[in-house]
Amino acid sequence: MSFSVSLRDVTLKYRDSEALSNVNLELEAGKIHGLLGRNGAGKTTLLSLLAAFRKPTAGTVLVNGGPIWENAEIVSRVALIREGGDFDDSDTVKSSIETGEIRPSFDRDYALKLADKFELPLNKKVRSLSRGKRSVLAAICGLAARAELAMFDEVHLGMDAPTRDAFYKELLADYMDREHTIVLSTHLIDEVANYLEEVVILDRGSVLRHEPVEAFQRMGATLTGPADAVDAVAVGLEVLAEQRLGGTKSATVTVLDAPTRERAAASGIEIGPVGLQDLFIHLTSPERDGA
Repeated sequence: MSFSVSLRDVTLKYRDSEALSNVNLELEAGKIHGLLGRNGAGKTTLLSLLAAFRKPTAGTVLVNGGPIWENAEIVSRVALIREGGDFDDSDTVKSSIETGEIRPSFDRDYALKLADKFELPLNKKVRSLSRGKRSVLAAICGLAARAELAMFDEVHLGMDAPTRDAFYKELLADYMDREHTIVLSTHLIDEVANYLEEVVILDRGSVLRHEPVEAFQRMGATLTGPADAVDAVAVGLEVLAEQRLGGTKSATVTVLDAPTRERAAASGIEIGPVGLQDLFIHLTSPERDGA
């Protein structure tokens, strides 16, 4: 089973400031969703509402069709894993893992198997772990929770590149093995882009874009070819970036319509995709004023 998510006219205020403002969002069950945004955009706040850590100032937050706030049955099947986890520093790694058994679906054997795979010392105190190993512990507990809605908020921080890659692959294997909904909040966009099915971009407390990942991939293109030909095709287009090496030029542009694609191809220009991270940087640029 997997949980859907629905936010309807949701606002959350901290004193006089709004962390989220009139957010409307529907996340389909059984998919991997990417949650992207610059620092302070409201990502962690949104996830805290979905985990019932906070109550919205206004609006409705529904998980699996019902209100999440003070709904113990639903909350027990939702997991929000934050960077570094929520552990008692005086506990050992093993006892921290065993604490997860308060969740009805927690898989202790799976957690211990992952601890061995990621070379996590069971008898070591949590306070003595490196930042990367503590992040691994949090990720392990998140995976072993076997939640219907699993949310990972920058849980990769501190992990080295091979460990992050192993985590992503384990996350995908678990996703393929059982039906559930995943939300990944991260700044390492290019690393997770191939795992995502839908992407939500938050900007200044509001939903800027929510599209299938394929829609973002169609938003722009990279034109590579003779410099003069690239310049001619790029006239009137919004150019995100340019690179030149000798007589060859590469220009990253947005919104490349069919006639322009045909003209580019006829000019001997190679057309390639734009990375999700490049589009994210462009869409959330302060100069665009949230457009």
